[in-house]
Amino acid sequence: MTTDALPRPRSFVGGGGIHLAADVWGEASSPPLLLLHGGGQTRHTWDRTGPRLAALGWRVIAPDLRGHGASGWSAGGDYDLGQFADDIRALVAELGEQPVLVGASLGGLSSLLAAGEAPRAAIRALVLVDVAHRPDPRGVRRIIEFMRHWPDGFAGVGEAAAAVSAYLPHRPPPDDPEGIRKNLRRHGDRWVWHWDPRLLDSFEGRMDPPGMAERLLAAARHTEVPILLVRGGISDVVREDIAEEFCDRVSNARRVDVADAGHMVAGDRNEHFIDAIVPFLEGIQRAAR
Repeated sequence: MTTDALPRPRSFVGGGGIHLAADVWGEASSPPLLLLHGGGQTRHTWDRTGPRLAALGWRVIAPDLRGHGASGWSAGGDYDLGQFADDIRALVAELGEQPVLVGASLGGLSSLLAAGEAPRAAIRALVLVDVAHRPDPRGVRRIIEFMRHWPDGFAGVGEAAAAVSAYLPHRPPPDDPEGIRKNLRRHGDRWVWHWDPRLLDSFEGRMDPPGMAERLLAAARHTEVPILLVRGGISDVVREDIAEEFCDRVSNARRVDVADAGHMVAGDRNEHFIDAIVPFLEGIQRAAR
């Protein structure tokens, strides 16, 4: 398989029967690996990562989380973290195999709960991408402020690309600004982000509620599978002390940092991100033989 192979579309059924759209790379006989994006993103976050991991022998599935991209929106506009976790449980059950979960931000938090709280999803390993048991609230506020900043959308795709570049000055500018079109949808004569705007109310109301850190730590301990925490070296969401605390309190977790990457590690430094997780994934493969 070449690294530029196009994905195959697939549909899954999430919790409560919600439709989940996904892209799939790799051979049907290869072991499954689920890529789960962060809040306000889409499955296209993994467009470069998916084919690279498939070329290394994985069957890679990248779904749009509920309320994002081409997946269904919650009927009542509620996006509790437990609903995302239920969707992951349903995805794993539909696969009928034990996948590796790679979850960024919201995808990582949801994966922790799906794998560590009853009914526990049967997985082989978990990669948390710049997410731990608690965030730096300043970094989370910066994300939400960016997501709220353009309620009326953009006049064109180029304007949206410029907004992202200004928000992420550490990231090399894209070769083709048109690539961001996959994360937008038409709304009248404007372009808006391709997610349910009601998500933000849920995010703000549950940014770091009392007891959540201990809940996530307990879930991580109950996973009973290897956990790799991949931290962006310049992340303002998972500080170094937060990552250290997580690994100190979760015996089955270890950590690696990706230099010069912020919170969106794979988008900032995709090749370095892949280099960081491949030794861990190879260890999982060896253990399964």
